[in-house]
Amino acid sequence: MAAVSQATTTWNGDLPSGSGSTALETSGVGTYEVSWKARTEPGGGTTNPEELLAAAHASCFSMALAHGLGERGTPPTSISTTAKVSFVPGTGITGIELSTTASVEGISEADFQEVAEATKTGCPVSAALAAVPITLTATLA
Repeated sequence: MAAVSQATTTWNGDLPSGSGSTALETSGVGTYEVSWKARTEPGGGTTNPEELLAAAHASCFSMALAHGLGERGTPPTSISTTAKVSFVPGTGITGIELSTTASVEGISEADFQEVAEATKTGCPVSAALAAVPITLTATLA
């Protein structure tokens, strides 16, 4: 049986001057304001689809990397992943940059890079976003 997660966005007005809110309904952890301005001028106190995708990708990648490292017999002590999603108005999402740092005892740099690269294509969110170029910088702490 599939796990289903749900979020709902309500939008008011036209695209340039309108705004809305996105509720994370499955978890109930919050409702976040969204706007077109936040897509083209980030940091204005509201979020946008690309930031939400970045959050999903960073969390999925970290979870998948923890799994891959554990499967190798070298579970991580910690993982920190940042995802940067680029958006160009009129074009769309043009790329995703993943940057991860992991503390892992007993793994070589080569083995770590191999697991990280496999995770880049194998994590479910990466697979869903495969139409967009995804780059990865992976660092052992």
